Amino acid sequence: MEKKNLKKLIDDLGFTCVANENLLDREVNSAYVSDLLSDVMGKAQPQMLWVTSQIHKNIVAVASLIELSAIVIVNERKPDEDMLKLAQEEGVVVLTSDNPAFETAGLLYNYLNTAP
Repeated sequence: MEKKNLKKLIDDLGFTCVANENLLDREVNSAYVSDLLSDVMGKAQPQMLWVTSQIHKNIVAVASLIELSAIVIVNERKPDEDMLKLAQEEGVVVLTSDNPAFETAGLLYNYLNTAP
């Protein structure tokens, strides 16, 4: 299966990039859905997308530590400027989805598991 990058994913699924648009060439191989930071730290793998409704600065540290491709914030939640500034500094791509986590995860599952 061919790898997909963030730029194509955003274009195809209608997500919005709110931090680090210059890094959208990153590949995505899977996604992880959780709002528990410790869960993500223990289970998520590099190049995954992290689907969460969290919008505080700690999610940036976790995403950076694991080398995730991006964070996808769901439920029409918008991160504040402090979080976005930290994401920019740490090189963490932040996307937003207006859909709930369940629908966002479904979209990602279907998208990442189909041929290009």
